[in-house]
Amino acid sequence: MRSSSDYCLSSLIHTPGVHVEDDFIGDELGTVNLLSLADRPWAPDLVERIRGRAVLVALPRQMDAIYAMVLLDGVARRMVLWPHDENISDLGAIMAISGTEMAITTWPPPVNGDNGLGSSIDRLEQSKHPEPGEATQWVLFTSGSTGTPKLVVHTLLSLAGHLMGRHKSGGKRPVWSTFYDVRRYGGLQILLRALLGGGSLVLSSPGETQSAFFTRAAASGVSHSLGTPSHWRRALMTPEHALLKPVYVRLSGEVASQSILDQLRAAYPDAAIVHAFATTEAGLGFEVSDGLAGFPSSFIGTSEAGVALRVAGGTLHIRSARIATQILNRASACVAAEDGFVDTGDEVTLEGGRYFFVGRRDGVINVGGQKVHPEEVEAVINQHPAVQMSLVRARQNPITGAIVVADVVRRADFGAGEGQTETASLEADIKAFCRQSLAPHKIPASIRLVPQISISASGKLVRHHA
Repeated sequence: MRSSSDYCLSSLIHTPGVHVEDDFIGDELGTVNLLSLADRPWAPDLVERIRGRAVLVALPRQMDAIYAMVLLDGVARRMVLWPHDENISDLGAIMAISGTEMAITTWPPPVNGDNGLGSSIDRLEQSKHPEPGEATQWVLFTSGSTGTPKLVVHTLLSLAGHLMGRHKSGGKRPVWSTFYDVRRYGGLQILLRALLGGGSLVLSSPGETQSAFFTRAAASGVSHSLGTPSHWRRALMTPEHALLKPVYVRLSGEVASQSILDQLRAAYPDAAIVHAFATTEAGLGFEVSDGLAGFPSSFIGTSEAGVALRVAGGTLHIRSARIATQILNRASACVAAEDGFVDTGDEVTLEGGRYFFVGRRDGVINVGGQKVHPEEVEAVINQHPAVQMSLVRARQNPITGAIVVADVVRRADFGAGEGQTETASLEADIKAFCRQSLAPHKIPASIRLVPQISISASGKLVRHHA
């Protein structure tokens, strides 16, 4: 029987039949042979310096971070993946919470000496070495958090156990791409699919325009692409999205409304359009491939993959082997309840044999004591033929406490003019459109047409109160 230490990236990448010599991984600076990730000769002194330590990976370039993951997994006791977009002011707290003993801030890392990010030789000498068979802990940041993010602890088995040994031989090799940073859960899942399931990977870059990324992705033959619904809404505003000829398009990270599913079907008629539900803490819950928003009520229960779903108190709960082992900076380190279920905090409603997401429990707008989920209102607004994307938020009101307002990006192909009269007419038309589906307290009191809407580095709408 294999121990958990056998399941490390460097060994799994070389599992017979997973990769061929043509498989690659690339970014805007170039590509490398994927098998070379695990073949790089590491200096023995560096490996021994890292062995058994808690190491923070804080590298600007995603490609360098991937090299570090391959080096550290199975060697370090704990690997903390620092997304390059995180607030640097949180660094000290993150290092203390995660028990960081050394940090990799340049690539390749120096064999000897301090990397200059708070590591201490005295602390390194006192560090705990892993027990035989103990797997490296992968520490991920939650996305979309306010303040210091939660630090969620996984192992490679909880992150990718469902991918191991399930690669397909023969046929055309997939070329993956993702708008996500691979140091966050969504992007890491696609990286692991490429590394452990076979194929190649094209990385996006923070400073790269979407036009440039689509041009590069198309030239690299990308066939499988993933992003949040907000990623895809913004992408479809770029003419170069048509250069891509995917066979598989995936959405995750936010509610996938019917409007974005329909737009993707129109843009990529030959692709399988799939939306998935996953969280950093609970892992992947399910995938939906029927082209419809929400998910069938038949998903409730336990699937063949061993993932159990239930709805309790109006929110979706998940139990599976993909759940994180602990959360470092929370009063209770336990991720799941005593019965093994994780409350995702995502509220759902059952309509006609199908569950639909209505929004986050902690994101409700209180309008005179009545609840409004921004996601529910956005789903309606986004169905308007003139709307590409929208952001619904609260604005303070002396009578009701808050009112609902919305920012809206107009579709480029709608052909609207620039005049104030036409703008006011469109705003009024969107409100009238909302009245057909929403209760009065959910209808935006004001609608503002804007050229763009901010999304976070994790691909989610940036939500705040005005």
